[in-house]
Parts: sequence; structure tokens; C-alpha cells
Amino acid sequence: MSLQLRLFGGAQSSAGKLSAFNDGSHTIDKSKVLAQTDARVITPKTPGNFSSIRSVPVVPDPRYFTKEEADAMKGLAHEKTNGARQSKRAYKALTKIEAADKTVHQQHRKYEGAVAENELGKKRADVGLAKKLHGLRPGYARLGLGIDKADSNARTRIDEIKAKLTGGSN
Repeated sequence: MSLQLRLFGGAQSSAGKLSAFNDGSHTIDKSKVLAQTDARVITPKTPGNFSSIRSVPVVPDPRYFTKEEADAMKGLAHEKTNGARQSKRAYKALTKIEAADKTVHQQHRKYEGAVAENELGKKRADVGLAKKLHGLRPGYARLGLGIDKADSNARTRIDEIKAKLTGGSN
């Protein structure tokens, strides 16, 4: 079987053969990778509603205002100016929070990448050891056969000695 077929297309049974884990397949779901972190986050697919804020209606035509209207608008302008100042502070804080969340997210992904990379390194070391051990098998087989032969030779000699001492009968 070709190496490419073994790696990418020829999943076989167990006993050291290829399995779904090491055949090059994956379960990385692109839709999960690209999923929004929140349903309301702004992306090209969810651009928001482009809403705005309008505290007073647009004056469509030139007009004169009364003193009461002008005083009310001046009070409202002061209130909205203060509100804008506080909103600016709040949005600045929200921006910092988002930046901090992004930093934590990025560092966590960096950590996960290191874990995945180190896991691969560990598996490479395990495979290296497995290959080394398989390479030692013939040597151990030779040693085992040598022991079996020595045992057989010893038994043969013992049987010969017994035969001599007992006069040929067991």
C-alpha cells in the first residue's frame, strides 16, 4: 500500500495499523472556528443596525424659537453635553475591557497552540521510542533463542549423564 494511501485514505483495522486518529483526517469545524463570540458582535455577516442617537428632531425649515424653547434647549444641551462626557468615559472603559478580553483570548489561543505543538512533540518521541523498541526485537529474539538453545543443550547433556549413570534406562 502506498504511503499516501496509508496516510490519507487507507484506514485499516487495529494491531498497529492506521486508525482514524492517525490517518490525516481532522474534526476542525470551520463554522465553529469562525463563529462569533456573541450574537450581537459586529462582523461583515452581522453588521449591526447602523442605528444612531438623536436627542431632538431635525428642524426641517428655518424658524424662530421662543425664549421658553431656547431655555429648554439650553438646559437639554447642558444635560446632553454632560451625558456625552459620561458616555465617552464609559465607551473608553468598554474599549479597554474589549482590548483586555482580546489579549486574554489571544494568550489562551497561544497557550492552546503550544499545548497542541508540544503534544505532537511528545507523540513524536513516543513513536521514536516505539520504532527503537521494534528495532530491538530481533536482538531480543536472538537472545531468547540463545537461551532456548543453551537450555536444550543442557538438557541433552543432563540426559546423556543420567543415561551413563543409570546404565541407559530411565
